[in-house]
Amino acid sequence: MKLKNILLVVAISASTALLSVWGYGKWMENQGGSTLQQEGKLPVNYAGFFDKGNIPGGPVDFTAASTAATPAVVHIKTRTKERQVSNNLPKRSNPLSDLFGDDDPFSNFFGNPRSGVIPEQRASGSGVLISNDGYIVTNNHVVEGADEVTVTTTTRKTYKGTVVATDPNTDLAVIKIDGTNLPYLAYGNSDDVKLGQWVLAVGYPLNLDVTVTAGIISAKARSIGINKGDRPIESFIQTDAAVNPGNSGGALINTNGELIGINSAIASPTGSYAGYSYAIPVNIVKKIVNDLMKFGTVQRAYIGISYPPDNIPEEKKKELGIKDGAGVFINGVADDGAAKQAGIQKGDFITKLNGVEVNSGPEMQEQVARYKPGDKVSLTYVRDGKESSVNITLKNKSGNYEAVKQETAMDKLGAELVDVDKATAKKNDIAGGVLVKKIGDGPLKNTRMQEGFVITSVDGQDVKTVDELKAILGSAQGTVRLEGIYPGYEGTYGYPLNLNDDGQGDR
Repeated sequence: MKLKNILLVVAISASTALLSVWGYGKWMENQGGSTLQQEGKLPVNYAGFFDKGNIPGGPVDFTAASTAATPAVVHIKTRTKERQVSNNLPKRSNPLSDLFGDDDPFSNFFGNPRSGVIPEQRASGSGVLISNDGYIVTNNHVVEGADEVTVTTTTRKTYKGTVVATDPNTDLAVIKIDGTNLPYLAYGNSDDVKLGQWVLAVGYPLNLDVTVTAGIISAKARSIGINKGDRPIESFIQTDAAVNPGNSGGALINTNGELIGINSAIASPTGSYAGYSYAIPVNIVKKIVNDLMKFGTVQRAYIGISYPPDNIPEEKKKELGIKDGAGVFINGVADDGAAKQAGIQKGDFITKLNGVEVNSGPEMQEQVARYKPGDKVSLTYVRDGKESSVNITLKNKSGNYEAVKQETAMDKLGAELVDVDKATAKKNDIAGGVLVKKIGDGPLKNTRMQEGFVITSVDGQDVKTVDELKAILGSAQGTVRLEGIYPGYEGTYGYPLNLNDDGQGDR
């Protein structure tokens, strides 16, 4: 009897358990809340990136992209000649010189010149062929100040390179070699790159032969504050592909072998690779390169607004009256700018430019950098919680729509120059020269030259007039040496002049 009771209890318990499971399953079906995968299918609420359960398989192969890209990436070597420098003070009569001779301990008090030598400098970087007739894009800092540029291909053929034009604001430069049927890289579309996407960095790091490294896109629209110029533009693609000194100017490519960026910088406490590298997006590169080749200078467009940095502290936001919201907060509008004419006001948030969302200053810079003065764009903005759009015509930095002409080397000097008068020339026993009447913003400001100096030669070539100086500087590149006199003082003085210097100094 006891056995029958035990069997009855077991049977009832089993039946109850089965009914409970069946009932719970029916209830879950009615709720539609199942998260179980059935027969290998992914549920619709799975937090993954696979499309309709189509899961990719197999490793990514970089061989085809590497094979396509490496012949079009070149090694750039530069040489800057030895320079002799002196102080900026002309020699004055020293009453103690007869007592002490050349060892006069009081010479500094009388401004007697000290001279020194900057030794010859050599450097190397990378570049990318963008045409079959030898046009190459690289970084401005790779060729800046160079007297000689040498380009070597993967076949170890060497060419003399000529700097066509440079843009410190984006750290880009175009150089040219004489060649035909050269391999070159096709432009990709940097707008299409996505976080986590595989990319390859190709260049000549640490003076090695062409080298390929792989990584992923780890961030977009990064600004790290390294570009020089009066209006620097930064919206870098950040990757973790290994990049070292020498990679500058090289290619960042996608797995199709298309150029999506120009490698420019690394973030490192040591100066060598430490995890992050930065590339200029190719959609900016295309615009800058086309301008440099066509005009010799960049046709840079402006909306006519100012905005605070993206990492502004919360307390500062409150002080400026910045509310939380997507887009770029406008804290100033130029009176003669395109934004003012279109009715944009301080306190607005720009959210889109030609339909492309912008949520930070670098993102907006990247979009505006693609246009030139006179281009019409659609600007979407938010004011008092209401979104509106308006068409504006972008202007140049002078507030008009005209194309900007290329500055000559003389224009860039930022100085008032005139032919020295005959009486001064005769009195100082010179055949002629160029008098520096006034020094403004420009590279002359950083030479320590003083107003009143008379230029008599450039790199050993005699200069008698402003026209002769203009002709010599027009065909020069890198750094030249200006020599001359200070009327009424003894001696000849020399100043190295970097023609690529913007006169702003280090910032």
